[in-house]
Amino acid sequence: MPVSSLNPASSRSKKTRSFRFSPSLSGYLFIAPALMILGVFLGLPILYAIFLSFHKVEILGEMSYRFVHLRNFTRLVDDGRVWIALKNTAEYVAIVVPIQTFIALMLALVLNAQIRGKNWFRVVFFLPTITSSAVLTLIFMWIYNADGLLNHFLEGFGLPTYNWLGDPNIALKSIMIMNIWASAPFFMVIYLAALQDIPESLYEAAKIDGANGCDRFVNITLPLLKPVTFFIIVMGIIGTFQLFDQSYIFSGGSGGPNNSTLTVVLLIYQYAFKSLEMGYAAALALLLATAIVLATLVQRYLFKEDMPQ
Repeated sequence: MPVSSLNPASSRSKKTRSFRFSPSLSGYLFIAPALMILGVFLGLPILYAIFLSFHKVEILGEMSYRFVHLRNFTRLVDDGRVWIALKNTAEYVAIVVPIQTFIALMLALVLNAQIRGKNWFRVVFFLPTITSSAVLTLIFMWIYNADGLLNHFLEGFGLPTYNWLGDPNIALKSIMIMNIWASAPFFMVIYLAALQDIPESLYEAAKIDGANGCDRFVNITLPLLKPVTFFIIVMGIIGTFQLFDQSYIFSGGSGGPNNSTLTVVLLIYQYAFKSLEMGYAAALALLLATAIVLATLVQRYLFKEDMPQ
């Protein structure tokens, strides 16, 4: 009789091995709860939004759906407020993203230098990021008031004052200044982590070869920060395209004065919850998502040499 048949421990080990999961299956089982949550709270709403964009939805009384083909999308072309919102949003993105990226990099360079009290500076610089967006907006509305702190400061230096909240040519710029001040410190932290990850030996070797500080920054720091810059720009574009709460609070939900602070997300809110045109709002939301995806793909193309193959 074979020895293995007389050894119960050996037979039990064989049975145990037969029920062992493969590594790939074990991995999928571990991430299954997260995938289910993402599917329910992310995947299904996206599919439902696509479904709504092709329907006229009646939510008063008994909820009903009427298929309207591409009518919601063709209506976007003739809607003047959509073009105003797109123009305001594009202007906001084109100004805020480069400036906040540049300021974040400069702040990170300062904090990465060997200066006294840099830990305290890090805390002070990061404070605007942890402030509630609504509270921050109310504070800046007080600063921007006609008799507010900013106009008094400008008067003290003999500079012209502005109607920061009521002038259509200035209102959106007011929101830009506030958001640059609040968001740049967040990206500063990302840049600071990337700067500290650059080997000091590269700078020492360049210094031995006679490179000055500007040469080291252009030829070492900036190239090594390109992947991080790509991430920061993409995150900045996504965040600025989704501007809503500051514009809503500044204008009381109207996008004024004279639609100067009307953004795409605020317009989606107005159509969905004020006009109760859920289908049209969903089509506008898909337009915004498409714009974000296209902007991200353009950035990926520009930084393609730094992306993993």
